[in-house]
Amino acid sequence: MTDHHDMGWVNTYRQGFNFQCPHGELLVAIRSYFSEQEGSDRLWTFECQPAPETLGEPSDCWWDDISRAGMEWTSTCTRNGLVAGVQSKYFESVLDREWQFYCCRYKRRCPYSCMKTTDVPEYYKEEGEMVIPSYGYFIRGAQTTFSGVLRDRQWKYILCRITDFDCEFENL
Repeated sequence: MTDHHDMGWVNTYRQGFNFQCPHGELLVAIRSYFSEQEGSDRLWTFECQPAPETLGEPSDCWWDDISRAGMEWTSTCTRNGLVAGVQSKYFESVLDREWQFYCCRYKRRCPYSCMKTTDVPEYYKEEGEMVIPSYGYFIRGAQTTFSGVLRDRQWKYILCRITDFDCEFENL
């Protein structure tokens, strides 16, 4: 990624954003670019793909809990939801962002075989890129660490498969 100016970023530095996949689509790729000069902030871009036909239409979508700026946090879509969007607000006081996932539920399907990606980016302040590694996995949330010194965040994305039958329980 040599020229980072032409990437379809959803934000400018220090600016909030709200990104939602089109109805019936889910998040499949997340990229970011860090700048220390610009408030130790990142530019972000996202890609969506239509959910597999076997999942059908989302039965319900909502904004999940807010994850606070300047803290480490783990956030997974409640009610077996899958990530279909992100909103974020920048806080100058901590040189960090708060985050919120937009989640969609597909009837009574349950996640299983969940795993975490390696750290994205691999080192603080590098470009970050996460593309779902194989078909049939979906983003459920993320676990993040925050460096108070470098004022940057590393993400481990939580990826799961999803049952193709209805199930009766909340599978966290």
